[in-house]
Parts: sequence; C-alpha cells; structure tokens
Amino acid sequence: MENRTDLIRRLKKIEITTNALVEGLQSGLHHSLFKGHGVEFAEIREYVPGDDVRSIDWKVTARYNRPFIKEYTEERDQTFYFVVDISGSGTFGLETTKQKKMLEVTASLAFAALQNNDRIGLCLFSDRVETFLPAKRGKKHLVSVLNTLIDHKAVSIKTDLSAAVRFLGTILKRRSSVIILSDFVSPDFLGALKILRGRHEVIAICITDMREHELPDVGTLALEDAETGEQVLVDTSDEGFRTRYSARVEEYDRTLTAALSRAGIGNVSLLTKDPYDIPLQQFFRGMRRRRNHGRIL
Repeated sequence: MENRTDLIRRLKKIEITTNALVEGLQSGLHHSLFKGHGVEFAEIREYVPGDDVRSIDWKVTARYNRPFIKEYTEERDQTFYFVVDISGSGTFGLETTKQKKMLEVTASLAFAALQNNDRIGLCLFSDRVETFLPAKRGKKHLVSVLNTLIDHKAVSIKTDLSAAVRFLGTILKRRSSVIILSDFVSPDFLGALKILRGRHEVIAICITDMREHELPDVGTLALEDAETGEQVLVDTSDEGFRTRYSARVEEYDRTLTAALSRAGIGNVSLLTKDPYDIPLQQFFRGMRRRRNHGRIL
C-alpha cells in the first residue's frame, strides 16, 4: 500500500469530493432505517414475504382474512459497521489495488455517516478478526477509524469471511447496518451471512479488478494466488482459454449476486478502475425505493 502521507492526502481529497456524494448516500442510507421493534409506531401494512412473522397484527389479520404487520420506526440515527477485507488478495490491482478502493469507499461512506451524526464502527478481517473498533459518533472517532485502516498491517494473508460474520453476530447487540467490503472470494460464508441478516441489515460491496475478469493477450503468463502462493502457467494467446476464463468469472459473479439477493442482502459490484460515486448513489436510492414499496433487502 502507498505510504501514509499519500494516503492522508487522498483521504483529504475524498473528504472534499464526497460532499457531492453525501446527499445521495444519506438519502438511501437513512431510508433504509430498520422497521421493526422500535420506539415509535409507524403504520400497519399488508404482509409481504420476508417480513418478520413476529410483527403480524393478528386482530387486523383476522378482520381482513389476510396477514398484516405492525411497523415501528427506530431512532433516526443509525449504527454502521464497516467490515473490510484485508487479506492478501486485496493487494491486487492494475491501476489501483482493491485495498485502496476499499479504503476510499469506506472513507466516503464514513464521512456521509459523520455528517448525519451516526455511529460508525470498524472490523478488519483476514481469516480471522484482526481489529474491531466499537461504533461511536464524532470526527475524533472517524479519524481513529481511518488511521486504523491506514496503519493496520495484516497478520494473515488468507480469507475467511464467515469468521468475521460469526464474530459480529455474537458481539453486536444493537441492531446495525453492516457494510462488508471484499472481493468475496472466501470459503462458504452465505450461511453465516443469512444468520447475521436475521438481526441486522447487511450490505455487500464487492470490489474486483478488471484483470480478474479479462486476461490480456500477452503470451505465456505466470499467475500466482496472493493468499496461497500457488502458481500456474497459462497461455493467454489462446483465445479459447481467455474466453473460458471470462465465462467462468462471469458465472461466479452471477451466482454470488443471486445468492446474496435470495438471502435478502443488498449488493453492489465495483471495479477498482471506475468511479464509485454514481454506482453507490444508484444502489442506495434503489434501496430506498424498495423500502418504500415494502420489499426488504
């Protein structure tokens, strides 16, 4: 990763440019407020698949002969936990690494949360939870979060997302929005994510590099797994091989997206080379629309 001075310079630039992003993000983030067992009654509406059956109003259900639920609005402010993958695969990237992109995205979302006086927390993971900062408010805490992101040196280069998810499921007592930033190349984690989704809002931000999707035609190339050190020689001049490679990656991406959606987990994919402001605005605004139509992410 680039040196600390350059990173701080980049973060200051993010703080300035993120102002144009904040309004759109806050609109989506804060209309994704949990509607559940909160402090203020909101409305009674017709049940839709995915709603918590414990919220069913049995009197109204009996009266109309179809299920209705009670909704409550929790406190306006929210708690966000940024769960960031710091494993070896994050060092990969053609123009910028996945780690740098995760840092930028985390910083932008954290600045947006700060401006709304929300609580933010941080969880850095590899094949274990390496650092956990409980959620707090304020700029001083935000600086602590960003410094931790910059300064932490990973203990392990391997990945196990499920370990981090199980840890969060145990330690998070307050209902929160859990935003996971990773390439999601990890042993089976969907079961753990589904359990976490039962108590918290979970958002997956998948960050990959274009070279992971398409191989260049450069002849014989040695590919190395950044987490295992395993190497393989491939002939990238073989068009059939490049086509099969891209097809396999696309199939994995489709399978992952479909599985996350079925689990009720909002997800957005970003490439390291592309700007992230518009995709994130579109995602959070779409999340708001789905909420307004009674669909749960």
